[in-house]
Amino acid sequence: MSAGRWLTAALLVAAPAPLAAQAKPDWAAFDKYVAKAAADWRVPAVAIAVVKDDSVVFAKGYGVLQKGTSQPANEHTRFAIGSTTKAMTAASIAMLVDEGKLKLDDPVTKYIPELELSDPWVTRELTIRDLLTHRSGLPGADLFWATSWKYSQADIIRGLRYIKPTASFRSEWQYNNVLYALNGVIIERVSGMPWEQFVRTRIFEPLGMNETEPLVSMIVSKPNVAVPHALVNDSVAVVPIRSTDGVASAGSVWSSVSDM
Repeated sequence: MSAGRWLTAALLVAAPAPLAAQAKPDWAAFDKYVAKAAADWRVPAVAIAVVKDDSVVFAKGYGVLQKGTSQPANEHTRFAIGSTTKAMTAASIAMLVDEGKLKLDDPVTKYIPELELSDPWVTRELTIRDLLTHRSGLPGADLFWATSWKYSQADIIRGLRYIKPTASFRSEWQYNNVLYALNGVIIERVSGMPWEQFVRTRIFEPLGMNETEPLVSMIVSKPNVAVPHALVNDSVAVVPIRSTDGVASAGSVWSSVSDM
């Protein structure tokens, strides 16, 4: 995802196991370091959580939700987690594998029979494992979703037949949000639940992730949401939230470091 252009960010850090002689962490110094880094990089809001031995040992937000306002960010502030969503989708696929409802090497057309790529052989051979590992040979096709023109899921699937490969099948890793999002279609068709309902029911609710939303359309009315910013003529400016719901299972989740 191109979330790097947004200057709002969330970070989760797993602390390594300490050496026996390692001094106790100086959280005050770390706190100052993060605050200075955010100021130096002109980041309006950031939240950080540090986890050690399965426990949160540090969690704090910095800055404000929107430039020019006073509402502070904290550990419960919701940020776009971008392509970290993909790990949740992969976990969902793995759950269905564990339940015997699909296999990683099943052809994608077993579940999406209307899928047609430019190469009929690749259409037949493309598997769920290929979707998860970005090795289809197709380049990114993000204009299907990252534009003001709204393509439906059916439009995107139908349009994939016109995308020409830029590498031979399974020869290279080429990042592809659109193909990855087909995992969400498979999850829906196998489980009977839309992808967003599946991750909420099977992941968020059991873990108590009450500050997490699977779709951008579900976050707009919620409180404590970081506003996107970008550099415009070298100045930090508020920009509209860009929806990634067209490829939801590839990158639409919003969450807090507390939930993460």
